[in-house]
Amino acid sequence: MYDDLTLEHFMEGLVKRNPHEPEFHQAVKEVAESVIPFINKNPQYKLAHILERMTEPDKVVSFRVSWEDDDGNIRINRGYRVQFNNSIGPYKGGLRFDPSVNLSVLKFLGFEQTFKNSLTTLPIGAGKGGSDFNPKGKSDREIMRFCQSFMTQLYQHIGPNMDVPAGDIGVGSREISYLFGQYKRLTHQFESVLTGKSLEFGGSLIRTEATGYGNAYFMQAMLAHQKEEIAGKACLVSGSGNVALHCAEKIIQLGGKVLTLSDSSGTLYVAEGIDQTKLDIIKDVKTRQRKRLSVLTEQFTCEFYEGKKPWHIQAELAFPCATQNELTEQDAITLADNGCIAVSEGANMPCTPESVQIFSERGVLYAPGKASNAGGVAVSALEMSQNSIRMSWSEQELEQKLHDIMQQIHDQCVKYGSKNGQINYVDGANIAGFIKVADAMLAYGVV
Repeated sequence: MYDDLTLEHFMEGLVKRNPHEPEFHQAVKEVAESVIPFINKNPQYKLAHILERMTEPDKVVSFRVSWEDDDGNIRINRGYRVQFNNSIGPYKGGLRFDPSVNLSVLKFLGFEQTFKNSLTTLPIGAGKGGSDFNPKGKSDREIMRFCQSFMTQLYQHIGPNMDVPAGDIGVGSREISYLFGQYKRLTHQFESVLTGKSLEFGGSLIRTEATGYGNAYFMQAMLAHQKEEIAGKACLVSGSGNVALHCAEKIIQLGGKVLTLSDSSGTLYVAEGIDQTKLDIIKDVKTRQRKRLSVLTEQFTCEFYEGKKPWHIQAELAFPCATQNELTEQDAITLADNGCIAVSEGANMPCTPESVQIFSERGVLYAPGKASNAGGVAVSALEMSQNSIRMSWSEQELEQKLHDIMQQIHDQCVKYGSKNGQINYVDGANIAGFIKVADAMLAYGVV
């Protein structure tokens, strides 16, 4: 007989093995709180130490990236690829180029990706990677040289049946194109080894929109289960990147009233709601160069709250789409006091554990990012499928597939998160994601 696994004992061992990695500890604890009671009721997972194995990456690759800037100076950055789990398919997850990148952040993202990718029902494993390189302020030629040097170190660790990276913060279609060009040069192969590619050489329609659209679709499914809808409801969206802008776009299409967007300098508030015309101005569709939100007060009627996040504004729905731990305990209290009924995460882990607890206590529906922002990786996997069969689907077909996948994810959360007439979407997402990967790991034996 084995004693029951406890959260305290498990986390003590994990922190000891992975010191100084707070983001990773936070992500694992959030999952462990849900799945440890489930594991104790299903001893096959406990006896095989599945959770212990699942929280240890299959492989971590770290490498030097040397490149030359436009002034002829040699610059050095550090590159990573964390290949977390390939039990249900090749490693799949983004590359992030940002000064905040370190091993703790990538392990947290890779671990979350394990559950997110499992929830999509598609045959993809989980990985994450990137570099502490900052593309902001760099010329196209500098970014090209960095990407080529990065891929020269990475290419031997990836492949269409091994590991298929995608874009993430700081890595858009330009960077993916440079990376793919270097991979093709080094291997002499035209393979589906990266997703988020340009349409001209195998990219997928709606990939840019997918995470934001999917987040809105998940909120739609969550509300429909409660006989509610997005139409007519005031919505707060944080962030102003691809996820936030396309989440706002889909909310508008579904009849919601988007009141806010935000960036690092503050929050843009439009009392009458952001319509598609205003959104196009914010996106600056002509130049594709996004403006700072603070300058938009000169272009249409709005307010700008410098240095503030949007969570103090009264609304019924909230969509945190900026960055991790952006929504705090006090923010959650304010949202609940102001009548917010549901929160759906567009970013990865944007709500602190304390804020999630407040939502639970106050009866606010809460969708964790591993479920609600899985649309991006889902369409990335569909891009892999299109590349494999040498064809492409229309925008309408892809959006319908995305909608159906988000509905399936919601339904899994309901199946495994329902208890005493209530739905805990955190438990549902964690347990549903765990079961598929864990059963595959059991089938393989001790590997």
